[in-house]
Amino acid sequence: MLAETICSAASAAGLGIAAITAYRKRFLTAARIAAYSLVPLGLVLTGVVAWVSGIAFKPSVWIGFGVLGLSWLLFMTTRAIERRSGTTRAERRAARAAEHDEAVAPGASTPSLGAGSTAGQARPTAGGAAAKPKRRQEAAAPADDFSDIEAILKKHGI
Repeated sequence: MLAETICSAASAAGLGIAAITAYRKRFLTAARIAAYSLVPLGLVLTGVVAWVSGIAFKPSVWIGFGVLGLSWLLFMTTRAIERRSGTTRAERRAARAAEHDEAVAPGASTPSLGAGSTAGQARPTAGGAAAKPKRRQEAAAPADDFSDIEAILKKHGI
């Protein structure tokens, strides 16, 4: 009852100010003031004010707003924790790049599309030392082909 009286008084005061403004030959401004002053009266007549005042003074409604606020807080907290899952930004970026680059083995620096990768080959330091590592690589070449497959299987958890 009090809210309706206050809204009606505010509308009457606004219409009075609009009349004074129109008397001063500022009709556009007066029309705008009249429009704003009729809003509270319209809210009273439609019942919105009674509905809002009924909501504002019920404890169950305030408890509901508190529950909504708590759910929003929990949602935002879990999102923040998910974003800060302990990995650095560089690690997350590398993981995303690894998802897009499936032709490259996880630890390799060159694509593993050929018969064998050359990333693990030893460089010769002297003329006679070059023959021994080459023989070891020829023996290990078939294992290199399977290491790529193993890396892909491990990546997919198989």
